[in-house]
Amino acid sequence: MSSIKLKNIRTFSYHGCLVEESKIGSDYSVDLEIKTDLRKSMLSDNLADTVDYVQLNRIVVEEMAVRSNLLEHVAQRIIKRVFNELPQVSRILLQVSKLNPPIGGDVEAVTIEVEEFRA
Repeated sequence: MSSIKLKNIRTFSYHGCLVEESKIGSDYSVDLEIKTDLRKSMLSDNLADTVDYVQLNRIVVEEMAVRSNLLEHVAQRIIKRVFNELPQVSRILLQVSKLNPPIGGDVEAVTIEVEEFRA
């Protein structure tokens, strides 16, 4: 198995349980790693034989644009879409971070990390 990683996908989104978060928004960062078999594409040099990271990025950006109370909910939507749209993906490791969260302290980020395997 091989990996494709997208690091620090930045979005401005409106997630959170507080009413203010749904109005003012925050900066987010997403790291996505997928496991797949890259042997065919390594030989063919053909995009059709691999997982297109443009599509991975689009899924993340589109799902981050849909408001949720919890980062866990956003993460599950991203994972579900990747598995549904890209059958060659066997494993996903996803981190979703809210930068400078409004939690009453000097905290750079709050991050949730989820690892899922194709059922």
